[in-house]
Amino acid sequence: MGKKNRFETDVLHAGYNPSDYLGSLVPPLFQTSTYTFPSAEEGERRFAGESEGHIYSRLGNPTVTALEERMAVLEEGEAALAFASGMAAVSATLFHLTNTGDHILCSEGIYGCTFGLLQLMEKKYKIDHDLINMDSEETVRAAIRDNTKVIYVETPINPTMKLVDLEMIVSVAKEHDIRVVVDNTFCSPYLQRPLALGCDYVLHSATKYIGGHGDVVAGLVVGADKDEIAAMGATMRKDIGGIMSPFDAWLLMRGLKTLPVRLDRHCENAEKVAGKLKSHPKVGQMFYPGDPDFPQYELAQRQMKRPGGMISFEVKGSKEDAQAILNRVKLISLAVSLGDTETLIQHPATMTHAVVPAEERKKMGISDTLIRISVGLEAWEDIWEDLKQALDGI
Repeated sequence: MGKKNRFETDVLHAGYNPSDYLGSLVPPLFQTSTYTFPSAEEGERRFAGESEGHIYSRLGNPTVTALEERMAVLEEGEAALAFASGMAAVSATLFHLTNTGDHILCSEGIYGCTFGLLQLMEKKYKIDHDLINMDSEETVRAAIRDNTKVIYVETPINPTMKLVDLEMIVSVAKEHDIRVVVDNTFCSPYLQRPLALGCDYVLHSATKYIGGHGDVVAGLVVGADKDEIAAMGATMRKDIGGIMSPFDAWLLMRGLKTLPVRLDRHCENAEKVAGKLKSHPKVGQMFYPGDPDFPQYELAQRQMKRPGGMISFEVKGSKEDAQAILNRVKLISLAVSLGDTETLIQHPATMTHAVVPAEERKKMGISDTLIRISVGLEAWEDIWEDLKQALDGI
């Protein structure tokens, strides 16, 4: 086994050898739908699985494969699959791991579209789920059923920033032979590696920090078992067809190169903006894992390399006051999504989590006065000055 490189090196070199592609330093874009066979016999061998040559880009593409191999290394997994969106990755994983009559245990406060998917799975396919506060081992144990097949976790949870102790979850799950699936979108593998903590699958909306520039929609799954990933690819991707395009994979390979540099800047800016937000008279509670007063600060220090670039806070006032802040910002962009180079601001209750019923939002801690910020790469002083003038105006 060769020397293991550091993350900052692997993000540039893992999964791609220029000598395999005419010495091209940058991974080439293979913008093709199909591939020619040198002979009919070779075509037969490829379809029989006896040869590794390419057939059709829904089944595999060299640009997409390079991205998958790099992500597997970065997440310390065995293999990865690329999908057309984050939700395609989520749905493929959950449908692969469950059957009619099974049960999924989820962290309370998940992304709105994931919540919608779980509702669909329950209504149409009789795959049940529970959303629970995973704050203790006892709580998780009490919620496990005989038919629980998956524990699905977001950490930090969108948009409340609450954390889930992954080592605790893994410890309980292994006793019951339950698979642990983690949405690692908020952190990226640079800040948190769930597979290294014993989890089974890691998911990403690669649209966010992996791409980093707001110009691609994509999803990724990385697994601890390459055979399981291969089985998922053979059904959930090949047959259902939610594949990533070669161009999107090429954009993500380009974005990955600057991931550590970008995340360090996102974190630095967020830490400074959070410090200012916390003391503003119009701000109630602030939720940021890097704040020493954050209830799970010690867990953040143990589980994450740095606290990330996402901040949520409660406005002292009404829903209309929260929306007024969004309408008053000038530099900051009023938009959903996150992880872009630009700072984004949104109102979860009426935007990303609007699909979640009001009573469920309340249980999740998503109030009408909660605002979420994805802190970008601008000068932090400019981000804060824009936020301050918006807050001062209500």
